[in-house]
Amino acid sequence: MNLIEEILALLKQTFPGVREDGLQQLAAALSLQVETQEQATELVGKLSAEKVEKFVKDWRSKADAEIGRANQTYETSLKEKYDFVEKGKPNQQQQQHQTTDGNLTLDDVKNLIAESLKGVQQSITSISDAKVAETRRGLFVAALDKAKLEGSKRDLLLDNFGRMTFKDDADFESFMTSQAAHIATLAQEEADKDLQNHDKPIFGAVTKEGISEGVADYIKQRAEETSKPTLTGKEV
Repeated sequence: MNLIEEILALLKQTFPGVREDGLQQLAAALSLQVETQEQATELVGKLSAEKVEKFVKDWRSKADAEIGRANQTYETSLKEKYDFVEKGKPNQQQQQHQTTDGNLTLDDVKNLIAESLKGVQQSITSISDAKVAETRRGLFVAALDKAKLEGSKRDLLLDNFGRMTFKDDADFESFMTSQAAHIATLAQEEADKDLQNHDKPIFGAVTKEGISEGVADYIKQRAEETSKPTLTGKEV
């Protein structure tokens, strides 16, 4: 059971009698604010029946309004294009074909509206899919941020993620679980590389005697200065 389904189950248990399609929309919205079942339980516990009912009522009102406007738009368009003739119950041939004088029967109109509404539903589905894709990308980016993974490896992972598709939430969660260890490994490799860069001797490369070149040059210079004769005054 994915997180959205868990939240929906909590909402149905806490607020029985509320429309399930409305609770599904609320569960999807709440899933963007939590990451674990414990957080979801805490968040649902803060909701009141009044707030939930108002959310569902407002969402249902907007959805019904959109469908109503779509119906009105298509009906108006058809009225402008055709002359409607109301008749008695048509026979099967009249139901399937347009009348010879260019007019449409009421059944023809109903069929045209039903066909047109398919496009509206497809548009709603496309918008929903886009929101899901945006949410999933946000979760993947958050995982990269948490691991503090930057640079070309991060860019490559994001590019590969943009090319992927998931059949459902369970498929996406399985992907995130498998990627968690991979992301952690890449982040550790970057951290190890930084430590190696900081561990280089400040005096430069090491000679075959095990002394850094900077230290060897300094010892040589001091030895040359010591070997030079020292000027002294004439004894009296």
